[in-house]
Amino acid sequence: MDRFTAWIAEISNFIWGIPLMIILIGGGLFLTVRLGFFQFRYLPHIIGQTFGKMFSKSEGQGTLTPFQATTSALASTMGAANIVGVPVAIALGGPGAIFWMWLVALIGMGTKFSEVVLGMHYREKNQKGEYVGGPMYYIKKGLGWKKVAAFIALALMIEIVASTMVQSNSIAQTMSGSFGLPPFATGLIVAFIVILVTYGGIKTIGKVTEKLIPFMVVVYLVSALAVLFVNFKEVPQAFAMIFEYAFRPLSAAGGFAGAGVAAAIRWGLARGLYSNEAGMGTAPIAHSAAITSHPVKQGFWGVFEVIVDTLVVCTITALVILTSGVWKTIGPDEASTMVTEAFTPIYGSSIAGMIVSATLFLFVITTVVVIIFYGEKQAEFLFGTSFSKWMRFVYIVAIMVGAVGGLQFIWQFLDLLLALVVIPNVIAVLFLSGKVKELTADYFANHYPVEKQAKKKGGNAHVRTASEDGNR
Repeated sequence: MDRFTAWIAEISNFIWGIPLMIILIGGGLFLTVRLGFFQFRYLPHIIGQTFGKMFSKSEGQGTLTPFQATTSALASTMGAANIVGVPVAIALGGPGAIFWMWLVALIGMGTKFSEVVLGMHYREKNQKGEYVGGPMYYIKKGLGWKKVAAFIALALMIEIVASTMVQSNSIAQTMSGSFGLPPFATGLIVAFIVILVTYGGIKTIGKVTEKLIPFMVVVYLVSALAVLFVNFKEVPQAFAMIFEYAFRPLSAAGGFAGAGVAAAIRWGLARGLYSNEAGMGTAPIAHSAAITSHPVKQGFWGVFEVIVDTLVVCTITALVILTSGVWKTIGPDEASTMVTEAFTPIYGSSIAGMIVSATLFLFVITTVVVIIFYGEKQAEFLFGTSFSKWMRFVYIVAIMVGAVGGLQFIWQFLDLLLALVVIPNVIAVLFLSGKVKELTADYFANHYPVEKQAKKKGGNAHVRTASEDGNR
């Protein structure tokens, strides 16, 4: 068994190295160019349609508000990757890794936007009257690749079993270390919360994440900004290091072992790709439930996701680590403690640990809730709504098993199964890029001028087009 798991791990590490970086970054570049660098050309408009309309009512058909759909999608990306993953990237790649993280985020906007637009366009109503969508739907309906769609749905459905175990174990270890709570007790608490939230379906999930995600982000950012305020003299130097060491090696210092340019690129790209999940096909599952008058308008919320998750939260984490100097004294093996150590001089060790632990707890709770919803949607696509309830039971059991560290050999399949989802999804999105371009052109020809005119007059305007509602 040890030889088998080592073999799986070796394959996973290889695939998630250069091959997937080429696919994801190359795909993102292709989509960015084909869509005319829209994320840069129309950034003020995108900001106005997302940050500027967080709490506005939307026109069109759907199950959730655009903001609820977005916070549901954000729930699966916000978490350990932002608080623990960034320190790991700096520990192994140096400050320059953050530059490459930014770069892949800007490129990933094209991929995330395209996925969400396609999810909206090819979505449909299920037996409950709720809107459902995602890669399995746009692959089946847009390309006619029914077997590929079924394969992706099956791989993601199974992958979420392993992912749920890993997330549950992560939170159990955190609560045990910070508060002395036994792992089994943590598993029971998480399972109970998940049952309560998922029982109400996507509407309840949307209502919970709409309140919890902004609260968590604000608490974490305010805590982090207080550290930056104390270390404000070091902020310019932190930015200088990010740009300087993105292009030249950095020698060893203290606990930092040193890093070349290749390491900065490798870890920066990996962290950027992992943090915003562009290309993974999960975001459109949540976004497809949104109320909107045009698929592209919800696509802008996909760009919003990348901005908040990677360009804001991950960047603030990086600045906290760099300005506090903890990256020089803590080695890669203990990189996950960097944020707590950076908070300690300001809040004290006990409060710093509580802030980080509580934030991680809430992040992981929302992540587990949303990925279980994703898993249920795969089961529904493959076998119908009744079977999805059985899969929810399987995921609840996985929470308990994962909390106590059981069946760890299954965890080895996590990255491999996810790669089996990512690769065909990105290929499908590239094949469907013509549809994305068509819908984008329709929006900017028919909706964008009206939105601009309405903004000048200080009112609201709406025009219907054939692409409206995304399911014709």
